[in-house]
Amino acid sequence: MRCVVFAYHDIGCVCLRALLDAGVEVAAVFTHDDDPGENVWFGSVRKVAEAAGIPVYAPENVNTAEWVARVTELQPDFIFSFYYRKLLKRPLLEIARRGALNLHGSLLPKYRGRCPVNWVLIHDEHETGVSLHYMEEKPDRGEVVAQRSVPITDADTALTLFHKLTAAAGPLLKEVIPQLRDGTAPKVPQDHQAASYFGGRTADDGRLVWTQSARQIFNLVRAVTHPYPGAFCWWKETKLFVWASRVAANTGSSAKPGTLFLEPEGLKVQTGTGTVLLDRVQLDGDTERSGSEWASINRITEGMQLE
Repeated sequence: MRCVVFAYHDIGCVCLRALLDAGVEVAAVFTHDDDPGENVWFGSVRKVAEAAGIPVYAPENVNTAEWVARVTELQPDFIFSFYYRKLLKRPLLEIARRGALNLHGSLLPKYRGRCPVNWVLIHDEHETGVSLHYMEEKPDRGEVVAQRSVPITDADTALTLFHKLTAAAGPLLKEVIPQLRDGTAPKVPQDHQAASYFGGRTADDGRLVWTQSARQIFNLVRAVTHPYPGAFCWWKETKLFVWASRVAANTGSSAKPGTLFLEPEGLKVQTGTGTVLLDRVQLDGDTERSGSEWASINRITEGMQLE
């Protein structure tokens, strides 16, 4: 069983190791060069591949005729994509004699597309998982080979949830490699009517809208907190990041959304429905602090507004 692997991030590292541990011949690994402008908090697929003596490539566009020809020369039985950031087009997918498979970070057909870990938190899901599926030219639509679910709790952030998915990915792949090898792996069609698709996110998508409910605010904060760019609002024309929050007891206030309250349990802000406690905040260019400490330093009085 010979394959070519396209991989990046922690899941890419875990899945590449699973292939190697199972004795799969990896003819080459394609990955990405780390972006110096990105917070690179995850493992290096390049280092895993190089330690195993596997040739590593990181072209800007792997779908060119030159790279298609070079992958063709490798004669892979399978192509695998593990959190590779670029779509593989049909000429590449058709090279693999026995199929091209992708590991996606959701329970397909839900949350096709980009950033599924962040989106499931934003939408208050209580379960997600990983799906290994055959690739088509359109993303995340092919037949599913295997899935593993993981629970989502209120204690989860995008980082902790990503760690859960990473922990699930290796065992899932280990389980199906023998089935892929002997041709008995399932091919379950997706229900396209039940599918949902979400696009990529930018730092500006972290802006807090105080007219939303306290639960929506809480979910956005945990979906984009460290190591992601963070949820933010504005305080006197300066960006204020909210790194951790909690839904507070609803006091029934009729105050305008964004209104601040100083209470014994901490700094609260009124939302469209209910209030949230601001546990960890950071004024742009300043140090991260507790909400209470930030309020004291900035002489916050009850009734002041966040925008």
